[in-house]
Amino acid sequence: MNLKNNIISFAALILIFILGSCDRDRNSTGWQYFDDMAQSPAYETYSPNPNFADGKTMRNPVEGTIPLGYEPYLYEKNDTDRVEAGLALVNPYESNAKNLERGKQVYNVYCTSCHAEKGDGKGFLFTSGKYPFPPKTLLSDKIRNAPEGEIYHVVTVGFGVMPQHGSQVRPEDRWKVAMYVKEVLHKQ
Repeated sequence: MNLKNNIISFAALILIFILGSCDRDRNSTGWQYFDDMAQSPAYETYSPNPNFADGKTMRNPVEGTIPLGYEPYLYEKNDTDRVEAGLALVNPYESNAKNLERGKQVYNVYCTSCHAEKGDGKGFLFTSGKYPFPPKTLLSDKIRNAPEGEIYHVVTVGFGVMPQHGSQVRPEDRWKVAMYVKEVLHKQ
């Protein structure tokens, strides 16, 4: 009799557990044991945040952090490193129609607003008066004679007032833009 009572008690306990864990409206997972974990306070990217000494929510990545798929770039934004990068860096991609087409696509997205579709430096930002400094022409002998590694460097870290695009454009696409500038823009 004792075994039968234990089985009935165990079955009743399981039935209570199953029925107690069901949710009637299907919009909840059921019981919340740690309310602050289920309903954590969220902060918008640019909103104040009392959890940090500077009061900002958006944090800079830890110094030295490298995004997945990227390699550290050892050259800085100065003339010496630009020339060194031009001599040391070699485009690992073959010059073919597919790579040149990709270079053109990326150029049209990131470069035409300043340098224009033809590369003459008469892009919309300058011709509309929204940007006061005339962008460099990419058709000059200086660019024509520059190695692709130098163009890659300028796209990566910027040059003069030109901002860097290394955080926006993947390394392989930067090489394809350099290839496009050297092989297509100069032949138009």
